[in-house]
Amino acid sequence: MMSVNRLRMGVMGCADIAWRKTLPAMSAEPSIDVVAIASRTLEKATQFTDKFGGVPVAGYGELLKRDDVDAVYIPLPALLHAEWIERTLLAGKHVLVEKPMTDSYAATSRLVALARQRELVLLENFMFLYHSQHAMVRKLLVDGAIGELRGFSSAFTIPPKPQGDIRYLRDIGGGAFLDFGGYPVRAALHLLGGDLQLVGAFFRHDPELDVVMSGNVLLCTPHGAGVQLTFGMEHSYRNSYSLSGSTGRILLNRVFTPPETHRPVLRIERQDHSEQIVLPADHQFANVIAMFAQAVLDGGDLLAHQEGTLQQATLMERIQRAAVLVSR
Repeated sequence: MMSVNRLRMGVMGCADIAWRKTLPAMSAEPSIDVVAIASRTLEKATQFTDKFGGVPVAGYGELLKRDDVDAVYIPLPALLHAEWIERTLLAGKHVLVEKPMTDSYAATSRLVALARQRELVLLENFMFLYHSQHAMVRKLLVDGAIGELRGFSSAFTIPPKPQGDIRYLRDIGGGAFLDFGGYPVRAALHLLGGDLQLVGAFFRHDPELDVVMSGNVLLCTPHGAGVQLTFGMEHSYRNSYSLSGSTGRILLNRVFTPPETHRPVLRIERQDHSEQIVLPADHQFANVIAMFAQAVLDGGDLLAHQEGTLQQATLMERIQRAAVLVSR
């Protein structure tokens, strides 16, 4: 039986993102107890429980058998998400899953429907959405700080990863688009709304690995504002977006992975002057974890967040189907 005031959390998978970001924030959240951490091996699970507490568990299925687990955080590789989300929901446990929820709209919509049917919380952890800097950008747009929107551009690119990284494994990580490409796509949906039209896309494809390494996407809004998105894992590091309007531009860096101590610097450029606004530091991982716990414990409504996930899945699938593949 779940405690009224505290959520008993299990963790399925010992991923780097869990070690560096999510579990430190989860351990600091007063409404959560980390009670068990599962890995394929007991040794790996024990490394995590030695640091973050809880009982080490060998095997993901064994975690789902535990009566002391109310909810499960899933940071597994992307193409394993659908199976384990479904098994977790069928075990009667709430789910916080790393992005992307799945690799298709059909799977994502089916799992969202299953969670709603069983009255369980299911939340995709696109953590950057929960940083307050984006709320400020949306407010500036609504207030007309740059006039009428004319364009949006965003990039999330990184240098090559070490050989054997899961993103290079077609049937496990799924390539760069599912991982890095999802960020600028979701930023466009978040700031511009869900009614974006696909104009075109091309992906750079590695024929030996059979994965997408990078690419560019062109969208437009119903009012004719252009949307240019860049992603990849064979570049210098970029992590930014900008919005162009009839009277100025908004520019923001480190938009997807800012450290919790980082104070974002928002730039507004106009024809005759520019200004900088230093925003407060914020902890996006702590924010999403607190929101998830509140939704489970107090029955918070995550319908809008799930609708965003479904919009994302729809647009990602349309882009993948339409993209021209260019072999590198």
